[in-house]
Amino acid sequence: MEDYDRWLKAKMAARCVEALKKNGFDAHWVQTLDQARELVAGLAAEFESFGFAGSATTRALGIIELLRQNGKTIFDHWEPGLSDRQELEVRLAQGRCDCFFCSANAISLSGEIINVDGVGNRTSAMSFGPRRVIIVAGTNKLAPDLHSALRRVKEVAAPMRAKSLNMQTPCAETGICVDCNSPQRICRITTILHRRPSMTETAVVLINQNVGF
Repeated sequence: MEDYDRWLKAKMAARCVEALKKNGFDAHWVQTLDQARELVAGLAAEFESFGFAGSATTRALGIIELLRQNGKTIFDHWEPGLSDRQELEVRLAQGRCDCFFCSANAISLSGEIINVDGVGNRTSAMSFGPRRVIIVAGTNKLAPDLHSALRRVKEVAAPMRAKSLNMQTPCAETGICVDCNSPQRICRITTILHRRPSMTETAVVLINQNVGF
């Protein structure tokens, strides 16, 4: 069954890549995390400063460690020991770095990229600011169309992410979104990249594995 699932996801990824390319994105798909790491390292090679959203997917690549070993400047608001002020400064710097890494909450087979944020540093940086944005996502994040992609965020990505962050929200307790008004609600800003932002180089790398939320 696993082989058939990977075959089906590969077909979906190929279709999605074609749609993303039509929408102006530099889109790719690979089979493994190792292949993704090699690809994004090449896409990022010319840059000196890098921002990282709070993405489990990009961190699974080990790309932060690789860039640090190469002496690059890293803006990561999950770095241990940051004060509130330092964390804010890092989030702001992510919007002005050379290259910004993030994932997506869902990607439609029609080539739209959907993200929901609580703070907004990710959705801001991936729209405008950095010279290049690199979006890395597992094929578990693919959805047939825009409506299904939005539903995936609400029914799958948001509850799992809230749980992983130990948020005190209804969905982190029950797994079901109730459109809450919790103080720790993480779903506050929704963005849809229908086309590549006109002043931002944007690459999308799909990995034929379940990665991230």
